[in-house]
Amino acid sequence: MPTNAMTAPAVRASKDSGTPLVMVTAYDAPGARIADEAGVDIILVGDSVAMVVLGYDDTLQVTVDDMAHHVGAVARAGPRPLVVADMPWMSYHVSVEDTVRNAARLMRAGAEAVKLEGGRKRLDMVKAIVDAEVPVMGHIGLTPQSIHALGGFKVQGKQAEAATALVDDAVALADAGCFAIVLEAVPDGVARAVTEAVAVPTIGIGAGPWCDGQVLVFHDVLGIEDRISPKFVRRYANLKADSVAALCEYAADVRAGRFPADDESYHLSDDVAEALGLYGAQTKSA
Repeated sequence: MPTNAMTAPAVRASKDSGTPLVMVTAYDAPGARIADEAGVDIILVGDSVAMVVLGYDDTLQVTVDDMAHHVGAVARAGPRPLVVADMPWMSYHVSVEDTVRNAARLMRAGAEAVKLEGGRKRLDMVKAIVDAEVPVMGHIGLTPQSIHALGGFKVQGKQAEAATALVDDAVALADAGCFAIVLEAVPDGVARAVTEAVAVPTIGIGAGPWCDGQVLVFHDVLGIEDRISPKFVRRYANLKADSVAALCEYAADVRAGRFPADDESYHLSDDVAEALGLYGAQTKSA
């Protein structure tokens, strides 16, 4: 661990610091190094890997094995940000004992904390994981692992009763030991009420500016993923278009004989070339 690494207690202590937390997803060593060099505070190895890397339509397909694989890739980069691993669907919807074992697998893979979705109905799981000395980040609002129960990717907490329930969920999660709570796809007023009600940082995604931090998906920020464009996403680059253009140029150079050039090739000495029966110039011109 880097000597100046971010920790779960440091994240918790940042509440009301005046400087919002920055969290971004990453799923491999190159992504972790990029996030690290950019100075983010938290790397989330999200179950969103299912959709943006593995080609699934939702997050329900990834397993603990999948998550451990990607957590390990991120951790081996040795990033300074806190590495948080999503617990995938059906890894904490089981017995308390199996839930703790699944959290431990992600920690052994290199995570420094885990995140799970749901409010008060997940309290037993949160408490058990915390009792096992594993930091837990909560996640309420739109919980993508519950899309079938919720009826799709919809904004949550728009009505007074639902908004109050979200505040109650957040307070319960904080009391159970969560060191931070993600708020996804909720009205900004609800996020403000939650943020003011809990003593731990809130991290928003589609939750407006009142949270204590923000998180976005790596592939959305960089414009690698362009098939969908949620309202809350701001793209800071267009790497997919740039990558397609670069590969088109590469393909054109190969087909036209422009790549590789002489200075991109290794050459034999003249005597070795002659021994092989290669006479004349050791370079090929297009």
